[in-house]
Amino acid sequence: MTIRISEDDFDLGAEVAALRAGQPQVGAVVAFVGTVRDMNDGAQVAAMTLEHYPGMTEKSIQAIVEQACRRWRLFGTRVIHRIGPLLPQEQIVLVAVTAAHRGEAFAACEFIMDYLKTEAPFWKKEDTPAGARWVDARVSDDAALAKWQPATDAAASDSDTDRDTDSDRPAAAGSTSHAA
Repeated sequence: MTIRISEDDFDLGAEVAALRAGQPQVGAVVAFVGTVRDMNDGAQVAAMTLEHYPGMTEKSIQAIVEQACRRWRLFGTRVIHRIGPLLPQEQIVLVAVTAAHRGEAFAACEFIMDYLKTEAPFWKKEDTPAGARWVDARVSDDAALAKWQPATDAAASDSDTDRDTDSDRPAAAGSTSHAA
């Protein structure tokens, strides 16, 4: 398991090669790369800035990956998330997994990304022609997450109103929306 939060860009080919190295049992590699779009919610995006809560972010991602490893037989996982200022077309996030078969690899990669978008403490601010704006979670991200939760957990999540409201930023967990 590799988890890295960094301002530095990553090389997809090098990261996947490192994930696969020395693992002849790997039959499937699935990788998702999220990038910055130039448009969001009808507004042009000139740049965006990603912030996180150091220490808490890594622990949150580790818990997400550990959940995936309990659900599927994975040989390796790699999550890299960038922070700081980013421009359209730049890479934001990499989620890559290895498994024996494609079904497990696709499902685990999607699971990790769905949880990452809604549960990891990141904040995104977009620079638009109308000024800077903090970005709230998308309903579609919550819907994507719900498919992984038992019915009782999804209902409890829907009724959860205990969210961070002490700042002018949107709450981190459950309110993050990446451009990817």
